[in-house]
Amino acid sequence: MEAVMQGARRVAHWGLWLGGVLVLLAAILIGIDVVMRKFFSTSIGGADELAGYALALGTAWALAAALVERAHIRIDSLYVLFPHWLRFVLDIAGLVLFVAFFGLIAWHGWSVVAQSWTAGSRSQSALQTPTVIPQFIWLLGLVVFVAIGILLLVHAVVLAARGQHAAVAKVISTRSAEEEVEDEIRDLKERSSREGDR
Repeated sequence: MEAVMQGARRVAHWGLWLGGVLVLLAAILIGIDVVMRKFFSTSIGGADELAGYALALGTAWALAAALVERAHIRIDSLYVLFPHWLRFVLDIAGLVLFVAFFGLIAWHGWSVVAQSWTAGSRSQSALQTPTVIPQFIWLLGLVVFVAIGILLLVHAVVLAARGQHAAVAKVISTRSAEEEVEDEIRDLKERSSREGDR
């Protein structure tokens, strides 16, 4: 199961890089477009459309990485006061609901993609982009997220069945303040060692 989860983490991080690159390219494109409008009174046709695609695709593909790194925002004011068994129940319920919600979006997204394919829909901008292309890539990101979410859920249940409650918390629970501090210290040490090697 650990090997499967490592593979899922790699896929999630590739998706995160893809999403990050798309958002960065969108920012560069918009920056160029703004400069061209200001100084040359012209524009890149469809820059706003491409930026919209990049934002949607980047978000969909980054969801899985945020899930495996436990980076999604959770309000845990009361959560930290609960006993461990209740935290586990809430973590499982939260993960099930979260994945089910995006599963529902993906399910309905498939009908949108199928309709765009059947109708040969194109964007109404000057680019005339076949809408099925960005929609399919977006849907694929959601499907990857849902699949990784299901794997994470199964992994957490297996760990709980083995009685490894601390490991379950490190897989699906909210990140504690101590973990945040440990991560910051580790990152600081890594940066210091890299600068020392120069």
